[in-house]
Order: sequence, then C-alpha cells, then structure tokens
Amino acid sequence: MTGAPAPPVGDAPADLSSLIDRFPELRPPVPTAGAAVTIVLRDGPREVETLLIVRATNPDDPASGHVGLPGGHVAEEDDNLLATAMRELEEEVGIGPGDLRTMPRYVGVQFARAFGLHVGIFAAALGPVAGSPRSRDAKEVAHVFWLPRSALGSTRRVPRETIHGPVEVSATIVEGQILWGFTRRVLRDFFGLPAEDDLAGPALPTSGP
Repeated sequence: MTGAPAPPVGDAPADLSSLIDRFPELRPPVPTAGAAVTIVLRDGPREVETLLIVRATNPDDPASGHVGLPGGHVAEEDDNLLATAMRELEEEVGIGPGDLRTMPRYVGVQFARAFGLHVGIFAAALGPVAGSPRSRDAKEVAHVFWLPRSALGSTRRVPRETIHGPVEVSATIVEGQILWGFTRRVLRDFFGLPAEDDLAGPALPTSGP
C-alpha cells in the first residue's frame, strides 16, 4: 500500500495475509458443487482490493454483462473444486499457480438461487511478480477491474431483472459497474459485513467453455 490506509469495512481482518490465513490449507472437496469461483485479492494503494470481471454480452446468457468473480461450472475432467477454480482463473483472466502467493484456500459453498446450484468459494492473494489479470477471451469476459474493500460498505438500490422479475436490489457501484446479487453477497460475507435483503442474481455463465 502506498497511501494512508483506508479504514476497513466489516469485521474481517484488515491485512491481506490475515484475510487468507483464516482458512486452513484443507484438501479441497471433490465436486460437491456445480461451480467454483475465486476471490483474488491484492494490496491496493490504500486497502485490499478484489479482482472482478464483467461478463461479455450474450443474449442467451442470464449472466450477460454482469459483474462477477472469476469462475465457472465444474467440468468432467476436474478432479475437485480447486481444479475447477484454477482452470477458470487461467481461462478467464490468465492467472496460474505461479501468479499466486499460495494455492487458493477453500472458503466454503454458497447457493446461487438464480442458477439453482451450489458454488464453491476459494480465496487467494496475487503474488508480487504476477502479471496484470486480463480477459483471455472477449467472448466470455469483456473487462476486468479491482474493487476496493471499502466500496462494499456503500449500498444503493438499483432496478435489476431477477428471477422474480424486475425489482430494486442492493448494489455497489464502482467504475460505472453494478455489483449485486450472488457475488456481492459472497464478498460482503467474506469481509464480515452484515447480510442484506438482496436477491441472488446472475453471477456465473450458463455453461463452461
């Protein structure tokens, strides 16, 4: 960090190492979920930041244009959920094991109501010599950006199309991008922020590559 540290939001530890070390190096479960995502963290100029992607526009995909974490559905060749998470990191944003401080830690499983499937959650810190994450395929990922932790403490109500029809949902807006639904809920939980009454909207593509 290069500037004065921003006051951390949420009850989770403020520093990057402590955020990751909360989760032991457990053997990841075999696919007990239908998908996996990774919370990739780095030390930003003033606070910890999270890597987010903007999914490409696809009229056949309910996650089209939405902000989410790198990740996707379990493939037949994946031995476990960690394999799914690592494969998707490489395919979507070009992050491999050598770009991370340690292998991703298993955080848990959450249910994505919009897709009717359980999603394995992992967390990892970007290493000091890692290249800049980037979209590997513009047909899948349109844009990547970093979300400052403090932004999650800001809530706005915005209209969104959900599985319940058009409703106003709780959202965080950063760089003109709207973070809401499943991904926002996962991140608020990870950083120790209270749950809100938002609806878990799209955060994953309809199918793997």
